[in-house]
Amino acid sequence: MKRKVLKSLIALALTVSMLAGCAQSAVTSGENASGGTSATSQSQNVSSYADSKAESSVTSTASTTAAEHTSKSTESSTDTTKADTSAADTPATQTTTVTVTTVSQTTKKPASSTTASQTTKKPMTTTTKKASENKPLPIAEKMRNITSQQLVEDMTFGWNLGNTLDVCQADRDGDGKVNEHVEAGEKVDETLWGNPKATKELFTSLKKNGVNAVRIPVTWRDHMDSNGNIDREWMDRVQQVVDYAYSQGMYVIINVHHDGGGDPKFGAWIIEESQKDYNTFLRKYKNVWKQIAERFKNYSDYLIFESMNEVGFDTLYNKNKADAYNLINKINQDFVDIIRATGGNNAKRHLLIAGYYTDIERTCDSLYKMPDDKAERCILSVHYYTPWDFCTCDIKHTWGTKSEVRQMETLIGKMKKNFVDKGIPVIIGEYAASGSDLSSCIFFIEKLNKLCSDYGIATFIWDSGSQVNRKTYKWRTPQYLEALKRATSGKDYEVVKE
Repeated sequence: MKRKVLKSLIALALTVSMLAGCAQSAVTSGENASGGTSATSQSQNVSSYADSKAESSVTSTASTTAAEHTSKSTESSTDTTKADTSAADTPATQTTTVTVTTVSQTTKKPASSTTASQTTKKPMTTTTKKASENKPLPIAEKMRNITSQQLVEDMTFGWNLGNTLDVCQADRDGDGKVNEHVEAGEKVDETLWGNPKATKELFTSLKKNGVNAVRIPVTWRDHMDSNGNIDREWMDRVQQVVDYAYSQGMYVIINVHHDGGGDPKFGAWIIEESQKDYNTFLRKYKNVWKQIAERFKNYSDYLIFESMNEVGFDTLYNKNKADAYNLINKINQDFVDIIRATGGNNAKRHLLIAGYYTDIERTCDSLYKMPDDKAERCILSVHYYTPWDFCTCDIKHTWGTKSEVRQMETLIGKMKKNFVDKGIPVIIGEYAASGSDLSSCIFFIEKLNKLCSDYGIATFIWDSGSQVNRKTYKWRTPQYLEALKRATSGKDYEVVKE
């Protein structure tokens, strides 16, 4: 009898031990399925970060991305004024709680991905979590005691993550119809226009190639309600992509991109609503930027906010030119005031101010005014697509005649005379060369960048996926990269067409 009781007790103990092991294994499996939330997994590419929130509920006491960046950013800088960043804060400890739940999912591959891995997309829910329902902010990083001009000059050559976080359901060809759209019940994601999801490896490769500054255009209109309350999952994804570059010591610019587009019937709102009822517009614009600013308020001065993208007011301009300029000046001033009021590092953050349509000629008009800023940390944003038929499409195949070169020298010279020489730094946030003649494109890119580098103007090449292969991370035309390196080397030489 005693032996039977003893055997029963032993069997019971073994059973309890096995059950405990299974429970531990289940928790571990759930953590791995969610993508994890450790400092390592956050600083590396977790491409399904937003979607994984459907699988697990994660609560963190702190994010270590900012602390990680502090030590890395000093390595990327050659400016002696950056010594302030050498005293990195001790990384915060992080506690993670994982709750395993069961969720029904639909699986969908990125539109242009050729990898075997898949990303999961959860069905549209009836309620939207607002971006204001943040995870805790990272530890505040130090802002360096440098001017905006010094910051711009610290940028080597920049690159745009185009047609990615800026994609939206839009009328891109002006025929009154949406070009790309999601199926009913699905949410817009960054693959809508054909590019795969951005990865940390992409930015690692760019940095190895000499790029130390990236512009990440972001469109918010498909990810917020009518009052500008941003969907938390979208804000999380934006932050994750920002961190891919920021954590590696790269400068990062984010903005409100196609929210200022010309298709208000399909979601663009800045141009239309600011003219219709400015106070109502301002409440929405303020709400959007306040959420962005709060999410990133503790990031260092390696993160820059840009007020808007290519905004102008044709109807108003044709009626009264001064009214059109007054409106864009007012939005830019309110932008500065909104960001500064959020406090933290935003009180001294360097801000990128959109020119009128970001067009050089129109921005050099005396009616255009830079906003007042007590912090004196504003930078002008313009784009360079001249001539349009060569830069944006292959209608004009070649470039490089004496008159064309003179035109470029004149326009960039105006930026120097009207702004740089007056203490207002300039960034050319977009440019491109799309002609079919390779030597013309190389000459255009090198000439533009050499001029700008000599004048202390930073440039960001536009890339919709045609410059850097988003799967292999290789430059499709390596000659462009070599031209950029030569132009920004600081060497004194004359650019000639070969």
